[in-house]
Amino acid sequence: SSGSFLRFWSSRPPVHDLVAGLLGDKSCCREGGFCRMVCIRPATVDDLYGMQACNLCCLPENYHMKYYFYHILSWPQLPQVAVDHNNKIVGYVLAKMEEDAEAPHGHITSLAVLRTHRKLGIASKLMRASMNVMEETFDAEYVSLHVRYTNRAAFTLYSSTLGFEINDIEKGYYADKEDAYDMRKLFVKGLAKQAAEKDKKTGKIPRPLKDGEAKKEEDKKEENKEEKKEEKEDAEADKDTKEAEDGADGDTDAKKKNRKKKGKK
Repeated sequence: SSGSFLRFWSSRPPVHDLVAGLLGDKSCCREGGFCRMVCIRPATVDDLYGMQACNLCCLPENYHMKYYFYHILSWPQLPQVAVDHNNKIVGYVLAKMEEDAEAPHGHITSLAVLRTHRKLGIASKLMRASMNVMEETFDAEYVSLHVRYTNRAAFTLYSSTLGFEINDIEKGYYADKEDAYDMRKLFVKGLAKQAAEKDKKTGKIPRPLKDGEAKKEEDKKEENKEEKKEEKEDAEADKDTKEAEDGADGDTDAKKKNRKKKGKK
């Protein structure tokens, strides 16, 4: 019977671990003895209707289908979906790149997981899958997102689990005029840039030279060396002249003394 099968499955953790291992980056989550196998994978065009349905079930911020197409056609590597054993979409993340910004970075447009599959770590897996692509494929410096001021569960996920930090508070960001936290997470490139800027302000290291400045800097160093060399040579010449003048003055004084001695005699 189905009850016997579930008891057998729940009492066989090695089998469960084997399934999880075979799935690779796919999640195999159990709750109350029931096994929920969820696969995290890049979204395709065929997934867009399922993503929209999931969005309508979970969030008050909804989008036209053309907006989903815009994301997946522009950045096909970024949107990720979570599907169950029936290939039903139970969660998704919609993301994009802000490539025209001063610092290229990713942005999380929307994240949702069906209530039946929450508290299984699916949201964090979706986020990490998309963020990895941002960093490795698009060389992003950081990722940004907005979250409702009152959405404490999402805020905890972003701040405590994923390491996001509050960058700003945007007043009346949402359609119902609720405020939003503007949150960011720096990637390796962004952290390195931040450290370099900090060192530059404290004067620990010189500012990196731009194209063409290196040659100018070398030429300037050579000019300084030549000037110092000429100054040194001039100083040595002045010293020799002074010593010669002092020597001549000494001989004159000696002659005067000898004359005075002869006069006395």
